[in-house]
Amino acid sequence: MRTKAIPFVLFVMSLFLGSCYAELWVEDDFVAETPWQTADVLESYDLWYVDIHQTRGQGEVPFLQMAFTLSFDRGVLRANNNLVGIGKTGGGLGVAVGSYAPLSGAVEVVHQLDGLWELEVYVEGPNAIELYDPLSDTSYYLRGYDRHLFDYDSLFYDNIHYFLQEYAAWERIAVHTEGRSNAFDQERYLAFFASAGRDAFRSSTDPGGLPLGDIYWDYQGAYRIYDVPGEPEMKTITLEYQGLGDDYFELYVADDATVELYHPDSGTLYVFGGRGYQAYLKDGAGAGTKREARKLSSMSVARRRPL
Repeated sequence: MRTKAIPFVLFVMSLFLGSCYAELWVEDDFVAETPWQTADVLESYDLWYVDIHQTRGQGEVPFLQMAFTLSFDRGVLRANNNLVGIGKTGGGLGVAVGSYAPLSGAVEVVHQLDGLWELEVYVEGPNAIELYDPLSDTSYYLRGYDRHLFDYDSLFYDNIHYFLQEYAAWERIAVHTEGRSNAFDQERYLAFFASAGRDAFRSSTDPGGLPLGDIYWDYQGAYRIYDVPGEPEMKTITLEYQGLGDDYFELYVADDATVELYHPDSGTLYVFGGRGYQAYLKDGAGAGTKREARKLSSMSVARRRPL
């Protein structure tokens, strides 16, 4: 365990003052001295947001790299690894992904897929902790929230490129033909995935209703999603077809399984439904797409889809 100058007396005083550790202001982080105190720290909030952008170190703890949030729920470790259903799955805490046992200044985690991990626990300040893996010398920083105060919508829209990847394919289920005819009218299926460190897509003009394994993918390329200042629930997306130019859309989410692509150049609205939902680490499912430390770029455009 790393050596720290630990103001333990301040921690004890905070307990007697009747407040949780988050009310304590310290200049340096500290470690709870007993398993009971570690449990008190980990369980003081309903859920912990894993701030992937603050990760330090060259290693990786797979279940932390995957999770948007973690919850330490009376010995059960819960996580929101998917954006589909976030805020509703497990009452907002996500699905059970393993178990944990508090230690003195550390926590032992037994994860369903990733096995046994012992992580050191440091309090970094109000509603903030560090989970440190000494084997890889890697630190993850988490922020605590009560579930009724957590902004699930912001989390969803900030990571919407992962939402598109949670379905094996998106099938066009409706098209509003008020717009002019254009080449995208022929597209019936889209699939989004990570490839070699970038967001990639492929598309197909096959007839609707095919089994996913029977779809022939005609085109491929990369996609980019952008924030639009002042429009928190609107994004823009550019499909960069390999060797065939780009298509630009306004992107809207109708529900957990339906997205709408508005094509400003033609005035056509396309509606796609998700097929083949991939629940990461639920009921023994696969590992899914790990999160990377990056943020969406902004695009200053005016909404053109009619309200």
